[in-house]
Amino acid sequence: MNTLAEVETVITPGQLDQLLNGDRKLFIVDVRNNEEFQQRRIEGRGLPDPIHVQYFELMDADEEDLAAPVAAYAEAHWKGLIPSDSLLICVCGKGDTSDFVAEGLRRIGYDAVNLAGGMAAWGDYYAIRLALETDEVTIHQVIRPARGCLSYIVSSGGEAVVIDPLRHIEHYTDFARQHQVRIIAVIDTHGHADHISGAAKLAELLGVPYYMHPYDAIHPIDILPATISFRWLEDGFELPVGATAVRAIHTPGHTLGNMVLIAAGRYMFSGDTTFIESIARPDLGGRGEGWAGLHHDSLARILELPDTTEVFPGHYSRPDEATAGNLFRATLGELRRSNEGLEMVGHGRDEFVRYILSDLPKFPDEYVDIKRVNAGLMFPDEQKASELELGRNLCALSGAYKK
Repeated sequence: MNTLAEVETVITPGQLDQLLNGDRKLFIVDVRNNEEFQQRRIEGRGLPDPIHVQYFELMDADEEDLAAPVAAYAEAHWKGLIPSDSLLICVCGKGDTSDFVAEGLRRIGYDAVNLAGGMAAWGDYYAIRLALETDEVTIHQVIRPARGCLSYIVSSGGEAVVIDPLRHIEHYTDFARQHQVRIIAVIDTHGHADHISGAAKLAELLGVPYYMHPYDAIHPIDILPATISFRWLEDGFELPVGATAVRAIHTPGHTLGNMVLIAAGRYMFSGDTTFIESIARPDLGGRGEGWAGLHHDSLARILELPDTTEVFPGHYSRPDEATAGNLFRATLGELRRSNEGLEMVGHGRDEFVRYILSDLPKFPDEYVDIKRVNAGLMFPDEQKASELELGRNLCALSGAYKK
């Protein structure tokens, strides 16, 4: 172990992201309450299971030195459970309590740091990575690690379109300014249920069109029309972007208005149609049995595309799905061979529907409200919006979470 002077005491979410994608051994010490721990955890490729103890079990409220009881607890209960060759990342809700936990662990010789801002800051952290760059088109993948959500900035000739922007729209406007591109349109591939879309807000701020399919402008549970302003996205629609274009294909199933988008003829933004390890669930509109057959037909249509088609999904289930460059992408040919849901399409419509309905995860109650927010039927403040977005996305079938 290093001495106290050789380690940093606090890291930012951005530094944590770099560490999770690096070679250093890490170990998470999580001191949030049980409910928060079950809703959301820090995940990383090869990251071992964390230690979780509720903070009030570690600390003595009567102690003026809060780090002292942490050190005593760790020596009494954690010997042999915490690796001595790893950097310990201490985490709480907002980064306050875990600071004392990290200090207590350093006192007994561990390399321990506190995550600044805690899980609240990690939940709002975004990473933007260059996915590919050709003479015709450049694609950046926008990753929100805490939720496994992905969005995209597709640019060409100084123009850009944003696909499935997430709630914190400043990341997209900052990117456009730094890279000197002009965002000319915003597109949602579907009416999202797992996270609050930033599309309508971003389009309004920039004074550019916001596109989505009109079927998703009706709340599927309330059967109420959206109040947000948008332009109709329909099958075959084509949007010029610089020297290239983005084409839309209607793929109902996950939602009735679900679309996939094809840029430069070969780069597919699949939204919530197919992912790397799984395919989308069709029940978030409350009509799983009725929509599963549509989902089969849409996937069959996608599978008619060439194997060389590059697929960029709207979510990922596990960090291990990333490539060596920490991107979430695969060719359609690769997915044919590895994605069980896509393989089931070839078994026929009836067998596919049986497979889908047997593999559905729990319907999160908050998804109904998130769809209301995205339709302009509900207007949460920042605290409520964060509460609605707690936990990982559950837009894929259960199988992706069992591996």
